[in-house]
Amino acid sequence: MTIRTVAALAAALLSSLAEPIAVGAEMPAATVDIQSFAFVPQDITVAPGTTVTWTNKDQTAHSVVSKEGKFASKGMDTDDRYTFTFTAEGDYAYFCSLHPHMIGTVHVRAH
Repeated sequence: MTIRTVAALAAALLSSLAEPIAVGAEMPAATVDIQSFAFVPQDITVAPGTTVTWTNKDQTAHSVVSKEGKFASKGMDTDDRYTFTFTAEGDYAYFCSLHPHMIGTVHVRAH
């Protein structure tokens, strides 16, 4: 094998190992609806780096508040949204501060 052939094979191998990242590529996302005084789904599992968006579909104000103080929305009226990006693995329990019986959990796990 010539040096030119080895170099070409090495370049081809290296380029096949690299995954291209598109400029402006969107980060992973997940959604939780707030409806009928519940978080739907109540528990979700996402990868680190995922942005979760909660949307209030009720006619009553609600909030999204982490039990550990990691995140908190203001009171959200109908169709208002709150987003939070989960960067670290773990379990993030949350509730509605206006209706504490409303609870949910975001499980962040690397895949």
